[in-house]
Amino acid sequence: MDEELEADASIDSYCSGTTSVTVLKKGEHLVIANLGDSRAVLCRRDENNQLVSEQLTVDLKPNLPGEAQRIRSCQGRVLAMDEEPKVYRVWMPDQDCPGLAMARAFGDFCLKDFGLISTPEVTYRKLTENDEFVVLATDGIWDVLSNNEVVKIVASARKRSMAAKLLIEKAVRAWRYKFPCAKIDDCAVICLFFKRQRPLLTKSISEVSHLSLNYTELSSHSYAGSAKSDDGLDTVLNCDVNESDKPDSAANRIKKRKSARKTE
Repeated sequence: MDEELEADASIDSYCSGTTSVTVLKKGEHLVIANLGDSRAVLCRRDENNQLVSEQLTVDLKPNLPGEAQRIRSCQGRVLAMDEEPKVYRVWMPDQDCPGLAMARAFGDFCLKDFGLISTPEVTYRKLTENDEFVVLATDGIWDVLSNNEVVKIVASARKRSMAAKLLIEKAVRAWRYKFPCAKIDDCAVICLFFKRQRPLLTKSISEVSHLSLNYTELSSHSYAGSAKSDDGLDTVLNCDVNESDKPDSAANRIKKRKSARKTE
């Protein structure tokens, strides 16, 4: 992948790049490959049948002893800035750039001679009946939400196909609350459920009004049509959440229709 990226002249990847976290599921076998500081977290049931989180990957930050040793042995520098004393970054030997906050990545070729690598850390897990789902997400999620919080949010989604969108909405709100003056980091989520979900037979007005985003295109027909297949992947990349309560929002239109029916 890194070789293909470097050979693609249409993409400027000299001082830009990306993390990658992947899972390959084959029956009861789960293979996880991690590159950078995205994260995979599993949800399983404990002996009390309670949902608990289990982190499947290690955030490959530059200050991890093994990562820092490799980078410094290649003349790269691992330093934190005064304004961010807890965020360690990778710098070129004689220049204060680019300040990459991860030790492995695709792209960022300006650092490939100074300890940055694109070799993933690969692990294996055998799935059991207690395992429910896995969440793959970029650090924009994990910077503001804990593993347990993420598991609870995904498990609370009314529909599995809404789980990733709901999680991103919660993360964006957490960013605005915890870091009101900071730019919201990229939030990307994939949820993979291991067990088939029972089809939904009914839909209530409150269910529609509590959708995490403004999905006005959803209808009774679309709910019924998706009930059979609502057990697969759901992906949201850089989702833009609009928290304003506009008069013409889907929830308000539902309320208006309910009021009109009462008047009739």
